[in-house]
Amino acid sequence: MIDIFDRLKSMDGPLEQYRKQAEGYFMFPELEGEIGPRMKFLGREVITWSLNNYLGLANHPEVRKADAEAAAQWGMAYPMGARMMSGQTKYHRELEDRLAKFEKKESAYLLNYGYQGMVSIIDSLCTRNDVIVYDSESHACIMDGIFLHKAKCGKSFVFPHNDMERADRMLRFATKQAEENNGGILVITEGVFGMSGDLGNLKGLVELKKKYKFRLFIDDAHGFGTMGETGAGASEHFGLMDEVDIYFATFAKSMAGIGAFVASDKIIIDALKYSMRSQIFAKSLPMPMVIGALKRLDILQNQPEIKENLWKIAKALQDGLVANGFNIGNTESPVTPVYFSGSVPEGTNIVIDLRENYNIFCSIVVYPVVPKDVLMLRLIPTASHTMKEVEETIEVFKKIKVNLEAGKYKGDEVKKMALR
Repeated sequence: MIDIFDRLKSMDGPLEQYRKQAEGYFMFPELEGEIGPRMKFLGREVITWSLNNYLGLANHPEVRKADAEAAAQWGMAYPMGARMMSGQTKYHRELEDRLAKFEKKESAYLLNYGYQGMVSIIDSLCTRNDVIVYDSESHACIMDGIFLHKAKCGKSFVFPHNDMERADRMLRFATKQAEENNGGILVITEGVFGMSGDLGNLKGLVELKKKYKFRLFIDDAHGFGTMGETGAGASEHFGLMDEVDIYFATFAKSMAGIGAFVASDKIIIDALKYSMRSQIFAKSLPMPMVIGALKRLDILQNQPEIKENLWKIAKALQDGLVANGFNIGNTESPVTPVYFSGSVPEGTNIVIDLRENYNIFCSIVVYPVVPKDVLMLRLIPTASHTMKEVEETIEVFKKIKVNLEAGKYKGDEVKKMALR
């Protein structure tokens, strides 16, 4: 028998092992200043490519004004209590009604947080007799919802990312399992995968509905506001809004806020409202966040030029990288991964070089998120970025590529040069 604290002190988790070397620089870095394409990191101005502020609404003057006025009028405590008990307001209902209409669904329900909400939705939708089929690259919140389902002795089957042949096979297994237990099947995927930027194979999954009986649930955190003609998301992009049974998105990306929502048939949303423990036993979303979300939705729906500018910047960045020989994978969204071959120490030195010598701030992704000997620099273009910042960044990446191929990032050479 061991002391739980002793185990935690060993720091042997997948990320904890890097704590001493990484905290404050690679993990938990502190960006300062107004949220935007240029911020300060350790006192130095850097071009920031790591904020999910897709539409640039974080510092939009109308948004800032709405947030400030709502905070002044209502404070952060109102409404006090959970929605079911004392936390309901007409503004919460108005936001839900507008989101449902935007997503062409009968009803919608607000969630305090996306991660928490996703786990709770899966838990409420599925009993131990039901079967979940899901994409292998699903977000951690989906995985935690599935773990909770398994804790209830529920069954699940996973298919390789966007592989419809294997999805067909898993649905065959799921159908047999569901029939034996008199249960149903829930298929879960994402609209836009936040790391790779590619889209979920919604067309393929909808086609499988002709062969199997299941409900389709998509997490469109990165698609809401960025994809589709009006910004209604990946389901609108594919013309499949009626075929997606349950639509989920968060306010933490394009809406530059806090909260989330789920939209579906009214009877389903009503059932979720009375069964999602993470919402029943949690304080209602504070009024400034609700009023702020209404204003953000106004801008998303009535200022399409913002989304158009986002795509102008994203296309220029992605086209420029590809034209200069960079591998950006299969992204079909603003999410822009740049893949290199190299070791974790080389990746460390690349990031140090970018930040210390070239004033570029972006996130790095290494094993186990990507395969061994693969490095991924993840760039998030926003409507606030300029073509000048795109051009500067591409020029820097060209230099980084030359340095990597020349072996200049091996060992501690760059780190010593940058920090002395």
